[in-house]
Amino acid sequence: MKPLLLCTDLDRTLVPNGAEPESPDARPRFRRFVSRPGVTLAYVSGRHQGLVREAIAEYDLPVPDVVIGDVGTSIFRVTTSDWEPLADWQEEIGRDWAGIGRDGLAERLVDIDLLRLQEPEKQAPFKLSYYAPVDVDSGALKSEVEARLALSGVNASLIWSIDEAAEIGLLDVLPAGATKYHAVDFLMRRLGHDETTTLFAGDSGNDLEVLISPIPSVLVANGHPEVREQALRLAAANGQADRLYCARGSWSGMNGNYSAGILEGIAHFRPDLAIAPGIDAG
Repeated sequence: MKPLLLCTDLDRTLVPNGAEPESPDARPRFRRFVSRPGVTLAYVSGRHQGLVREAIAEYDLPVPDVVIGDVGTSIFRVTTSDWEPLADWQEEIGRDWAGIGRDGLAERLVDIDLLRLQEPEKQAPFKLSYYAPVDVDSGALKSEVEARLALSGVNASLIWSIDEAAEIGLLDVLPAGATKYHAVDFLMRRLGHDETTTLFAGDSGNDLEVLISPIPSVLVANGHPEVREQALRLAAANGQADRLYCARGSWSGMNGNYSAGILEGIAHFRPDLAIAPGIDAG
């Protein structure tokens, strides 16, 4: 049986902290599944290390093998005693910012009135994060930020998403090579996996680049309808329609939200792993 590198977003994907209900047996089934030999579990999150640890404890999540944090700008190998950062990843993404640190980038954007810096604990060495009005023209805002940074030779990736609970827009400025997609691709190849043995799960705008990529991906049923429409349209335009699965629910008596959707996606892409309706995922 081929191995599986399972990469999943946390908030509103594995972590059931959205408005939709969670199937009661979904997380226990997920926990049993990822304990199988041959399954490598990676969390892919906008959270920093401390908040990932909090989520694991608060929601009784399985301890992963790897954590991609800070929207792809940090990668940690998780051991029983420590979280070990992958220094070669930091070196690789650092080139995109032309030697200008996060604070230097913030200085170049300080007079854009629509942007408000997020709290210090939500920043990272290669992640500059802002709040913005939820109804702003995100395309125009991103174009203005890109133009400013290009003047300094900075090659940046701008990730727009919405915190629905707080009703606020979120803009992350990252090195161009530090998106979730690039981080998952880097990890996949570093661990000796390819597109046939990797699966990604997500729910929101900052997962979109992976959802429409050659990496097989599942959009959980509680994903935002706008993200679902975009993902389906862009995956088809990229010739990757067969690499995106949108969980629908009703599979194995579950509703397709959160971890139920992840398991549904695994059953779709990897039927050899013998997850089927009526069969326990463990």
